[in-house]
Amino acid sequence: MPSSAQTVTVRLPDGTPLELEPGATGADAAAAIGPGLARAALAVMVGDEVRDLDAPVGDGEQIAIITSRDPEGLELIRHDAAHVMATAVQELYPGTKVTIGPAIEDGFYYDFEFPDDVKITEEELPGIEAAMRRHIKADEPFERRDLGTDEAIELFRDQGEDYKVELIEDLVRDEGTETVSLYRNGPFEDLCRGPHGPGTKRIKAIKLNSVAGAYWRGDENRRMLTRIYGTAFFSNEDLDQHLQRIEQAKARDHRRLGPQLDLFMLRDEAPGMPFWLPNGTVLLGLIEEQVRQQLDRHGYREIATPHVMDEQLWHRSGHWDNYVDDMYFMDVDERRFALRPMNCPGACLVYGAERHSYRDLPLRLAEFGRVTRNEREGVLHGLLRVRAFTQDDAHVFCTEDQIESEVTGICEAIDELYARFGFDDVRVELSTRPDKAMGSVEQWERAEAMLKSALDSQGREYAINPGDGAFYGPKIDFHVTDALGRSWQLGTCQLDFQMPERFDLSYTGAEDERHRPVMIHRALLGSMERFTGILIEHYAGRFPAWLAPVQAMIVPVADRHLEYARQIAEDLRAIGVRVEVEQRSESVGKKIRAAELGRYPFMLVVGDREAEAGEVAVRSHDDGELGSMDVEKFCMLLDT
Repeated sequence: MPSSAQTVTVRLPDGTPLELEPGATGADAAAAIGPGLARAALAVMVGDEVRDLDAPVGDGEQIAIITSRDPEGLELIRHDAAHVMATAVQELYPGTKVTIGPAIEDGFYYDFEFPDDVKITEEELPGIEAAMRRHIKADEPFERRDLGTDEAIELFRDQGEDYKVELIEDLVRDEGTETVSLYRNGPFEDLCRGPHGPGTKRIKAIKLNSVAGAYWRGDENRRMLTRIYGTAFFSNEDLDQHLQRIEQAKARDHRRLGPQLDLFMLRDEAPGMPFWLPNGTVLLGLIEEQVRQQLDRHGYREIATPHVMDEQLWHRSGHWDNYVDDMYFMDVDERRFALRPMNCPGACLVYGAERHSYRDLPLRLAEFGRVTRNEREGVLHGLLRVRAFTQDDAHVFCTEDQIESEVTGICEAIDELYARFGFDDVRVELSTRPDKAMGSVEQWERAEAMLKSALDSQGREYAINPGDGAFYGPKIDFHVTDALGRSWQLGTCQLDFQMPERFDLSYTGAEDERHRPVMIHRALLGSMERFTGILIEHYAGRFPAWLAPVQAMIVPVADRHLEYARQIAEDLRAIGVRVEVEQRSESVGKKIRAAELGRYPFMLVVGDREAEAGEVAVRSHDDGELGSMDVEKFCMLLDT
């Protein structure tokens, strides 16, 4: 129905038109739909933008009312809760300066500069929470006002809020901003783009989790601030479930389990560079073995290229313009070299060292390549964010006609590999051209269309991730969900027309003419270190028998059974079982307890009865007591 001069017509998510008075807001739209929705409304979605409820809606706009049932609603009240936390902090600790306070994936944080005589630890968090609850109960409305940048700078300068002044000055310099928005709740007013909910009482459950240090704007040369993390939910039940997941995550933390299970250690002598311990080295080898099975199955040939190469190579490849701040350099014999941050230029040199015919293609070159990136020490996190790591890299050189089949083969290999490791919830994204990209828009559009066609031909569901492609080409990213419901990005398949051009790579066609190959970058797991960290937490250190570094611990009941235990271990090792013997002179109860803490899939207890019968008493972590059996029967239980 066309709108008249006296009305504004918006469209609801199902396409239904809704007539409103001119100047109507999101709140008016919610009230027109029904009183229940008006009470539940938090914000209004206009197109793809979430706005305050009191923001006007325009004729012809597509709108949706945001409530607690929508993911945008949860993000909204977490942003609200961040402002309430800042309100409470400034009330309790006068003179505190506020910086930024965004909503994040599982909650929110705010960075503060506290007075010099104030030291905030986790012991102060309950007091801040109590003050927050008072402001929430008061149902203080979130009120927006817009100011010119000069007036806003003067306002915050008078308040001594230096960080806000800096933010506004940067907006003026970098974006030409003339006005900014401020939001007030109770006594607190902050520079904020919004949106916010109608009032503080919409926040039903809060919890402040932790305190950390954070440099202002992530710059290690700037002041260290105090960051307080928290979370908010629409119900105490949802909060309790979230806190339970946090406790489970702590119990599974790979940084704790790694040293405990003899997998790896982290040392200040080499920040971000893990030391792999005996069991961890075995685990890495088992993971590599699964990847190599995929390499063999799909016709890859393995190479190894240098860790250190001339600086000029990185100018040529384009990495200099995109990774120079993350690279390590060294000067040798009046030449400057770089530790490689990626493996692809080495693969290009290998391909370019020989002449190739169209009959050679596709040429699939794989490499377990060690790379090094100069990550800031403040962002390092166990195995999940490191400075030195190994990628299960491969680079496929092919013709354009071969792209679809090669991409399909890579996707199938990823599916098979993830299923083997116990990840059955996999999500796929197609990431498109970033702002900082090599090559023409036309090349990117063609490459994106080719990857899209390959995914469509598989009947595979995927989401578009705009602007997140690699600097040289679009990519398909694979995300897995672990046992705690957390999503991790692992494998990737990237289509590249740029590097073959920069390295002048070619192949000879059927008519003896020269052609440019296409380059596909692919990793099945990504970083081996990061994948191992994810795997430790997914299984909480209790790996399935085929993947466990030690598949069985043999526990002699007494010292007189030690010789028999060693003989059993020798027999099992001879047929490829990874086994150890508990050799300490402890009570059998303490030995069994130690074996439980070791998280081995099987425990083999041997005493007089077992020694006489030539058997072992088998205890499975999953299935409990399995009784006595000979070695051959026990081996049938192992998926090796």
